Amino acid sequence: MNKIKNNQDQFELLRKIQKKPNSSQRELAQELGFSLGKLNYCLKALQKKGFVKLKNFQKNKNKIQHLSYIVTPKGIAERTKLTINFMKRKMKEYDELKKELDI
Repeated sequence: MNKIKNNQDQFELLRKIQKKPNSSQRELAQELGFSLGKLNYCLKALQKKGFVKLKNFQKNKNKIQHLSYIVTPKGIAERTKLTINFMKRKMKEYDELKKELDI
């Protein structure tokens, strides 16, 4: 079950980053219901696997550094794989429930 939860967390984080790449870690954590520590751990794991890259931008006037996350092509492929596996699991659950109700 832990691996399934981890895959779900990765999928949700990849999806969120792809939709809102300029979100802060605090925003991502809040939207996903993660602690900042959990989010940071997940981001580092995704970076280590090559699914996400971190971009650094600086604003000229205020010299404020801004971080942005980018889902790599490898990350998009992983997200697709996770989506397919999720759909297969749900279809299997549906078939099993349908069999139970038909009896």
